[in-house]
Amino acid sequence: MITRTPFSNMKRKVFFLSDSTGMTAENLGKSLLAQFPQIQFESITRPFVDTLEKARKVAAEINQEAHTSDGRPIVVDTIINKEASQIIQQTDSFYIDVFSTFLSPLETELGVKSSLTVGHHYIFAEDSQSVDEAYMSRIEAVHFALANDDGMQLHRYHEADIILIGVSRTGKTPSSVYLGMQFGIKAANYPLIPDDLEIRKLPQALVDHQSKLFGLTIRPARLAEIRHERKPNSNYASLRNCVDEIKEAETLYRQYRIPYIDTTQLSIEEISARMLQRAGIERRVASL
Repeated sequence: MITRTPFSNMKRKVFFLSDSTGMTAENLGKSLLAQFPQIQFESITRPFVDTLEKARKVAAEINQEAHTSDGRPIVVDTIINKEASQIIQQTDSFYIDVFSTFLSPLETELGVKSSLTVGHHYIFAEDSQSVDEAYMSRIEAVHFALANDDGMQLHRYHEADIILIGVSRTGKTPSSVYLGMQFGIKAANYPLIPDDLEIRKLPQALVDHQSKLFGLTIRPARLAEIRHERKPNSNYASLRNCVDEIKEAETLYRQYRIPYIDTTQLSIEEISARMLQRAGIERRVASL
């Protein structure tokens, strides 16, 4: 008999399984597990489990994990093949079949059977852009983010949907690229350097675009850790310097009524979603 560890100290292994890319299983599963912050989860994604042989191999891996861990593995399964899913379902795991859980009630409600198509994504009628147009919009937005990284090409700021500002290493670049890649949002970013902070005024390059500005901040201790990895034992990475820069940046945000968020404990997805909500920008390009 397996002795279970108290929940407060428990670590659980999670398998995301799919006969396609695994993105649906990951996205849904992680959203569910995020509701249990007191438990540490270690995830393993196994995409393209599209044969019975692959299903048996993954099943063996799950059972091995069940025998060596305090808690049985959690399995989030979006495998369409019923025989393959049954193999996984027989493992010593807490099993969640996403499609059976959600599709069966939908079939009853809609009065039709689902297509059960691997990797199929629906293009909603209200989406005015074709898949090709949406793809090109994303590519264009990503190129814009890269071309306008760290204050480059200031003359193109009139094209931006949003301009991220903040001190060095607060997440401006990855957030800008993610906004373009995921939503087709043209995001530029501008670094607040010590000279900008000392004068306590909005940099001249940003004055005419104040309505597009969005600030990023972070806890000084975390910023010092990040900067230390880049330039160890430097004034740039010192806690005192980080405290001063963050204080001045946040003062600037409040002075000019620039919306801002603390990125310390947020994922890139959460940062982007909150920025769009606070800035009132619609997600023009749906996920493909």
